[in-house]
Amino acid sequence: MNYNNRMFKSIIKPIYLAFKKLSYKIFDFYDELKGTKNPLIPPRSMIYIGDGDYEKTGKEFLGYFIELGHIMPNSKILDIGCGIGRMAVPITKYLTENGEYHGFDIVKMGINWANENITSRYPNFYFKHSNIFNQMYNPQGIVNSSNYTFEYSNDYFDFVFLTSVFTHMYAIDVERYIYEISRVMKSKARCLITMFILNDESKDNIKRSKSDQNLIYRIDNVSFTKDQEIPESAIGFDEDYIKLLFKKNGLIICDSINYGSWCGRKNYLSYQDIIIAEKL
Repeated sequence: MNYNNRMFKSIIKPIYLAFKKLSYKIFDFYDELKGTKNPLIPPRSMIYIGDGDYEKTGKEFLGYFIELGHIMPNSKILDIGCGIGRMAVPITKYLTENGEYHGFDIVKMGINWANENITSRYPNFYFKHSNIFNQMYNPQGIVNSSNYTFEYSNDYFDFVFLTSVFTHMYAIDVERYIYEISRVMKSKARCLITMFILNDESKDNIKRSKSDQNLIYRIDNVSFTKDQEIPESAIGFDEDYIKLLFKKNGLIICDSINYGSWCGRKNYLSYQDIIIAEKL
């Protein structure tokens, strides 16, 4: 790591994050004063799941769930890595009382907020905390992702999705999760998974410094990271490996992969690459 990167991590980044947190608290206080706070939107200072607009991103993905995932108002849905409810909130306007939403996440604070603010209003929405280890988000976790078993029955869900989860997981963990995803899906059910997929185009754009994610440090034979000290900050996987992994677990990728803009593409669907797959 060069001197400028070390200086950014040790000095500039902590100052930036502290300023960002303070500004969010000021905005939260202003919302309280105005009386404009939406009870289904968490305070800005609590949102830890990326820089995108909370409401806009949720609505964007609800469209994908309906159009690409083929969810219905009575579907049983599983949200893996549900965070602080960004995807759950728009789904509350779509599912009927005959549908079910289940979400789990490794950050307890987000689960507590979702239970207090979403489940209290929508009793068919269920949130669980899973104490899984992650260097970035849950360093005190006691369970490894590589041997974690989802707390749901076989063949239960009509639709399973993960947004920005595999971008923070090692290959051995992804392999376990794909197995578990397939296990809990009904036959002909669909899943939607976002990732950073490495192929000729994305690798070339990274080399040409067009990518937002500088995935240049090899982790193993199938994955790269942008940060050698904290690899889980962003991980990308070789496309051939991902396709084989899905096939091995009885998941057939629907049509073509919906590639994202993260690596500097001009034609894209969303920021991350999106895979839609159906269980045999």
